[in-house]
Amino acid sequence: MNKCDPLGQCGFNGFCVLRDTNADCKCIPGFTYVNPGNWASGCVRNFTIESCNKTGGDGNGNTRNIITALQNTVWDESSYSTLQLSSRQECEDVCLQDCNCEVALYKDGQCKKQRLPLRYGKRNLDDTNVALIKVSTSDEPITKAIPGAQDNPPMKAKKKLHVDILIIGISLSALGLMVLAISGVLVYKNHVFLAYKKIVDEKWNLELGEEVALRTFTLAELEQVTNGFKEELGRGAFGTVFKGIISYNSKDVAVKRLDKVLTEGEREFQTEIKVIGRTHHRNLVHLIGYCLEGPHRLLVYEYMRNGSLADFIFTLENRPSWQERIGIALDVARGILYLHEECETQIIHCDIKPQNILMDEHRRAKISDFGLAKLLKPDQTNTFTAIRGTRGYVAPEWHRKLPVTVKVDVYSFGVMLLEIICCRKCLELSLSEEEIILQEWVYDCFGANELGKLVGDEEVDKRKLERMVKVGLWCIQDEPSLRPLMKKVMLMLEGTVDIPVPPNPTSFLSAI
Repeated sequence: MNKCDPLGQCGFNGFCVLRDTNADCKCIPGFTYVNPGNWASGCVRNFTIESCNKTGGDGNGNTRNIITALQNTVWDESSYSTLQLSSRQECEDVCLQDCNCEVALYKDGQCKKQRLPLRYGKRNLDDTNVALIKVSTSDEPITKAIPGAQDNPPMKAKKKLHVDILIIGISLSALGLMVLAISGVLVYKNHVFLAYKKIVDEKWNLELGEEVALRTFTLAELEQVTNGFKEELGRGAFGTVFKGIISYNSKDVAVKRLDKVLTEGEREFQTEIKVIGRTHHRNLVHLIGYCLEGPHRLLVYEYMRNGSLADFIFTLENRPSWQERIGIALDVARGILYLHEECETQIIHCDIKPQNILMDEHRRAKISDFGLAKLLKPDQTNTFTAIRGTRGYVAPEWHRKLPVTVKVDVYSFGVMLLEIICCRKCLELSLSEEEIILQEWVYDCFGANELGKLVGDEEVDKRKLERMVKVGLWCIQDEPSLRPLMKKVMLMLEGTVDIPVPPNPTSFLSAI
């Protein structure tokens, strides 16, 4: 409800101000934006901090440090000293006298001295907290910057000025000739210069997008990257994916063209994409940038050369070993746990399935398409059951119109975990009647103590097999409250905690 609540959206030394229903970012006094177009990059000083011996000045115009107050702001506290003082003025004085104090937070007689940067700031008119920020001002005469300038007679100063003018004149003339010569060369080789400039710009923007923030692509750039969207990698609920190559470093990328997203509200689209862009985990596919041009919505991801998990577990020739499948299950669980509990903004995936788990060159599993469910049109139902999710992986609460929580991802993970164990799809019409629905067949084998049927002749660790089956059955319980959270799922998969015997997944529904 309050768009200033998400942490870190204004970056270091910036604070969030709510204007009507929209969030705006401001810098603290004495600071300016690192990148005005990207709030998350924060703010930096627009002055040079002076040493303590100039604090307060000497009354003659010397550079000095002063305190500037910022009212009604709340910050993340990381103070190194807390003092109980009788007034705000005392708090200002002790900060000015302390070389380590760069800002003090004063409220109700408490003075908390901190070093910069400040973070997670937001304006709260109901809060009496005052941020006391140390800044520098300067009105020092230029002559004082020259040692002994006041002792020189006027004639010597005038002579020195003439010499300086002569030196500057000669330098400017030489510089002018040099610029003229360079301009001639550049005009002669104009096409080479433009090509070089374009490559440098692409390199800078791409590196900035990878290390600091998402890069914004134009549609023309992505047409060039994908060679006119020729090589299609696949189609999904969110659109079509094409392979592309960044020209300057031959880096492979995957460009997803979103066909059915909301076209209204560019600000909302950018907000959601930037939330996705701030997620960083070894088991999530990395988002490099995006294109928002007219009705076009495209996302640029790192390229996963080994395809999807479905290509591995549903084909006999690519089937991973038992130990590899355990590792894949743990990789996916870690990624979902990060989305649910560890990233700044909680993300519910809503479509966990093997086709959305991609494999990198080291056969490490990474989750894709996370965070995109909120961008879908409300009436989109193609290949979807109820509102979100793919048939066979959808949690029962979707059908009952119950509130959706992180437990819908737990359910989908449970179905997929059973598929990873058995290397078959959750619904196989070509099998015998008792084996068609994977969840029911697994529970029947578990109850009859015949888990060996699930893996056939494959040699597996029976204790690990039983543990993984139990985890899967707990995850697919019809009642959401019976499903464990992903943190508990991780502990159970790793064998850290004991796993009780799971009930029949549909027993709760039958009881009511």
